[in-house]
Amino acid sequence: MNRYERWNLLLELVAEAGRLDVSETARKLGVSSATIRRDFDELADQQLLSRTRGGVIAHSVSYDLPQRYKVAQHAPDNQRIASAAAALVPVGATIGLNGGTTTTEVARVLANRPDPPSGRRGPAFTLVTNALNIAHELAVRPHLHVVTTGGSARAESYELVGPVATGMLADVALDVAVLGVDALDVKHGASAHGEGEAAVNRLMAAKARQVIVVADSSKLGRRAFALVCPLKQINILVTDSAAPAELTAGFEDVGIRVIRV
Repeated sequence: MNRYERWNLLLELVAEAGRLDVSETARKLGVSSATIRRDFDELADQQLLSRTRGGVIAHSVSYDLPQRYKVAQHAPDNQRIASAAAALVPVGATIGLNGGTTTTEVARVLANRPDPPSGRRGPAFTLVTNALNIAHELAVRPHLHVVTTGGSARAESYELVGPVATGMLADVALDVAVLGVDALDVKHGASAHGEGEAAVNRLMAAKARQVIVVADSSKLGRRAFALVCPLKQINILVTDSAAPAELTAGFEDVGIRVIRV
């Protein structure tokens, strides 16, 4: 387990228990007490938890782990999903990308796709995103045009939300929206845990000619608090091979092309 995986687990544990002890946590994770002390100190410095004598307590912030430290539970699946989704995007397209582990992988695949010809005029892709981490990583790529929405930053996910973000999206046209969602259900549609993210995602879907949802099988058949869009707005679902056929059949029945990788 590397440091970032350990930090992820520590934050999950403190969120569940409310308090962690150095010695007990070291035994549970199979590392030294010195390692856990360093981890606790670094996470406290980043204001992700609060240090106490002999341990830590849960911080007042939400424990939706920031994107830079989040280790996807389904990382290999997410990488395959991202590669398949990126392959659907034509060169020269204007693409809307929201935040999340899978959409971050989509952005990376697009940035490294070998097919844009070197002599092509204009950017290989125009990426419109409300994800600060995606914009930060890809802004240095000279063959990409990266546009951010603006808005209020969510510390939990590095996404920009609010009226500034939705106001900007109201004035753009997207060829494709590639959206990561927290849940996708045959009756409820695509949804997210937070209403702020859902509002931005909803507008991305509305402004796009084609909507591609990227979601591993753990997201399917579930509902989250805030609606992103109904199924009729989704053209393609890219998911992993573990998705049950009887579940994906429900999406296909309403006209969604399902790609399982």
